[in-house]
Amino acid sequence: MSFRFVPAAGALAALIPALAWPAPLNLEQAIELATQRSQAIRGARAGAAGATEAARAAAQLPDPMLSIGIENLPVTGPDRLRTTADSMTMKRVGISQEWVSAEKRALRQAAAAAQVGKEDALGQVALADTRLQTTLAYLDAFYAAEAVKLTTLTEHHVHEEFEAAKARLASSAGSSQEVLQLTASRGAAEDESADVAQVQASALASLQRWVGLRADALVAPRLPTTPREQDYVANHPAVVQAQRDIEAARAEAAATAASRTPNWTWQASYGQRTGFSDMVNIGVSIPLPVAPGERQDRETASKLALVDKAEAALQEATRMASGEYLGLAGDAQRLAQRVERYRAGVVSPAQQRVQAALAGYRSNQVPLMTLFEARHAEVDVQRKLLTLQRDLARVQAQLAFKPIPGGAR
Repeated sequence: MSFRFVPAAGALAALIPALAWPAPLNLEQAIELATQRSQAIRGARAGAAGATEAARAAAQLPDPMLSIGIENLPVTGPDRLRTTADSMTMKRVGISQEWVSAEKRALRQAAAAAQVGKEDALGQVALADTRLQTTLAYLDAFYAAEAVKLTTLTEHHVHEEFEAAKARLASSAGSSQEVLQLTASRGAAEDESADVAQVQASALASLQRWVGLRADALVAPRLPTTPREQDYVANHPAVVQAQRDIEAARAEAAATAASRTPNWTWQASYGQRTGFSDMVNIGVSIPLPVAPGERQDRETASKLALVDKAEAALQEATRMASGEYLGLAGDAQRLAQRVERYRAGVVSPAQQRVQAALAGYRSNQVPLMTLFEARHAEVDVQRKLLTLQRDLARVQAQLAFKPIPGGAR
């Protein structure tokens, strides 16, 4: 299943944040709404944009330095502070430029570009997490609504049986004990409905936290197919982030290693004297790495150690993601088998029991309470089936939405 952009979703969410979604909300719309309003995604994208601008600046030469001054100005004697009295006094203006080789600038730009990759990965991770959390909230809300339907059905059955018991009591065909027992059952059913409704309200509030709208009706979710282990591991957020860390560490190490060769600074100045010839000064400043083994080489070694650290983190992240996939895939397989066994071995017999009790009650062969117990038991097993289906859907959602969508870019 593909998730396409829904143009009206974000606009509608911005216009009516306190209103309900005008139609039954489906999972695709919920995910689109959540991604459009996510501040985590917005912040990550802003970080990537900032890193991109920094990468563009990294390839530039440092700004030139302008120097202005007066040299050899007398400060004592009759010519004190006079700029035209002494032949050595000179007004000077100069400019200097630190020269960074094209190779060094390329390496710095590569290191900055690797930071862009890290920031972009953070944005992709935020997107994946938003999609996953929205899907989990959607599933909780949907199955809570289905549970409400079952408890409402129980209330309806109890009400019918209570009215029938009162009629039987009025005609002397029933007993007051039966009426009292159904009265208590009706109260229990109402309390059970209130409890499930409270769970539904909490689930809807959690979903609204992501989509920004109150959804009064939800469409049955259709989850994407389970990815292969290779795809799951390759696009796992921890693995993608570790890969970006390695790229950034390697680029930073290469840029640091290039600093072993110092940058020269070129200087030129013009000196003006009164009554004497003007002068021009031209020079170059060359840093002298007096102990490269103690400073430059150690800085490079520290960066290379960070590369080893990032590579080890990638191996751990890969193992973790692989184990996570195997655990989730195993849970999904076992839950799917449990759902099928429960449907065939528990739900189907419970439905048959209700049909038999209803036929017996209509033929006055079984009491009303037997029919009530059969109906109540059927609702209980249906609710257990819903719980299993919800657990299965949550596991499938983690398999489908935990990886970065569309692969790491």
